[in-house]
Amino acid sequence: MVKIKFPDGNVKEFESGVTGLDIAKSISPKLAKEVLAVAVNGETWDLTRPITEDAEIKLFTWDDEEGKHAFWHSSAHLMAEALQQLYPGTKFGIGPAIDNGFYYDIEPGGGVTLTDKDLETIEQKMLELARQKEEFCRINVSKQEALEHFGALNEIYKVELINDLEDGKITYYRQGSFTDLCRGPHLPDTSYIKAIKLTSLAGAYWRGDEHNKMLTRIYGITFPKQKMLEEWLVLMEEAKQRDHRKIGKEMELFTFSQAVGAGLPLWLPKGAMLRDRLEAFLRKVQKKYGYQQVITPHIGNVNLYKTSGHYQKYGKDSFQVITTPQEGEEFMLKPMNCPHHCEIYKFKPRSYKDLPLRFAEFGTVYRYEQSGELHGLTRVRGFTQDDAHIYCTPDQLKDEFKKVIDIIFIIFKALEFNDFTAQISLRDPNNHEKYIGTDENWEKAERAIIEAAEEKGLKTTVELGEAAFYGPKLDFMVKDAIGRKWQLGTIQVDYNLPERFELEYTGADNLKHRPVMIHRAPFGSMERFVAVLIEHTGGKFPLWLAPDQAVVMPISEKYNDYAKKLSDLLNNSDIRTVLDDRNEKIGRKIRDNELKKIPYLLIVGENEMNSNTVSVRRQGHGDMGIMPVDEFVKKINDEVNSQLETIYSY
Repeated sequence: MVKIKFPDGNVKEFESGVTGLDIAKSISPKLAKEVLAVAVNGETWDLTRPITEDAEIKLFTWDDEEGKHAFWHSSAHLMAEALQQLYPGTKFGIGPAIDNGFYYDIEPGGGVTLTDKDLETIEQKMLELARQKEEFCRINVSKQEALEHFGALNEIYKVELINDLEDGKITYYRQGSFTDLCRGPHLPDTSYIKAIKLTSLAGAYWRGDEHNKMLTRIYGITFPKQKMLEEWLVLMEEAKQRDHRKIGKEMELFTFSQAVGAGLPLWLPKGAMLRDRLEAFLRKVQKKYGYQQVITPHIGNVNLYKTSGHYQKYGKDSFQVITTPQEGEEFMLKPMNCPHHCEIYKFKPRSYKDLPLRFAEFGTVYRYEQSGELHGLTRVRGFTQDDAHIYCTPDQLKDEFKKVIDIIFIIFKALEFNDFTAQISLRDPNNHEKYIGTDENWEKAERAIIEAAEEKGLKTTVELGEAAFYGPKLDFMVKDAIGRKWQLGTIQVDYNLPERFELEYTGADNLKHRPVMIHRAPFGSMERFVAVLIEHTGGKFPLWLAPDQAVVMPISEKYNDYAKKLSDLLNNSDIRTVLDDRNEKIGRKIRDNELKKIPYLLIVGENEMNSNTVSVRRQGHGDMGIMPVDEFVKKINDEVNSQLETIYSY
């Protein structure tokens, strides 16, 4: 017999060899139909894998990320089986589950070049195989067996992966005619997969290295019910309308130019004004919390990043080293701001009475993202972080960490990101080589984050192996208006950079001590944050933030002078106003400016000119009637002031 402990603390005995599915059946037939995977002592397993010793378990359904992960990982294998049958000789790379579905990187067999037209054929083959209820079987194999099996099939990518694996920890998964190298977990069988949509094709270098072969990446998503797929398709249509690239172009916020370079955004005047207001908002909040603004250069000596460890960790993801006419002198475009801030800390001796020190900067950094991974403002090569570094004593650490959480709460409330969770990212307990610093410092840093999150009442998840190389972190995962998850805002505890840069302060005991360092970026990066904000709001920003708050539209050329006079008056009254005096019908002007998401549309004709009034339409609310100009000015200023008072009162 084995003792099984449930999340509520209850313990039951089962015969050794019991499976997660057996346990679910013992609870209720309904649960047995819905459960997709099981956690056994914190590790996610297949439902059909025998449990042979005492364990703590948790059952996962579609409502759990782990359940979806098993579902979509199994779907990737199902797609691979379909591809193997449709295009014999196909070679397979990797096929993981991702946040919304799965993908598989392949080299199609027979010299075939797949196009979007082929996706429906692959979907139909997947559905045919799914209905055959093929079981996913887990098989332990030796490294030699794995090499011989995939070598005989000329699966060169699998052989390369196997060579990196440790003997004794290698498993296959087999369903139907398809066998894959995989750790799992998977569904019990393919019949769980009822609805399939393959969404796109892309190119992807093998293992993300541009020197390797370009493979074909097929993206897809699956569901346990057809109705769920139909709802998802509606959601995707809404997401298409909210795409920040589309709205950014319509609202004239930003652009890209191949002449400047891929992944390097150009902020247009309206977009720059939007960014300025976001930065001003955060600066004001930071000032209240005692931050000091600093400015650092866009480049630094290579040795600075060797000291920090960024050169070793980010070298391959950075732009090439910049050499100068002076022999041996090398610089880098900065991948991070923190080394520069450490040098500011070292500018003069520090005492415990000076701490905490909080240095903030809207600092632009550069990473050489692969061209296939660039995506609008969400994945770029040059981006501005709302960065800050706090230097404090160990005793001050938790309070400072909680104050940063408070700042993030203010931002989320102000911009109506009301649905969020926090992810505590800790070190991989089985691979300390990925990180710098002592075990003692890591344990202290991780404990501080966990306790601070608990004391602030955050809803958290814990992810092992997701820490930064220099310290653990707390990442905020936000759901937008249509339910998509985004990572926004991060806080990291770092005992290691102060060691590397030999940062010191004189304590009350008159001895030298190391400060603790907190890295934080509530927005994350200005580019990514603006992209998410656009998609969250659909471009309909709150009035205080809107690039254009009003547009004046004369109904004919006869009223252009009055419209111009009104536009100037509004701008002089701190109401951001544009004039649309094109020779177009008023209906066309209204439609065009609605597309630009301008909150107030002001129509002027003979009546308005003669009475010094304006006819007002509110975006999304329709006609608001005619009002005197001074009344409209007061209305807008009152609305903006009320919004600002509310957000600064949080």
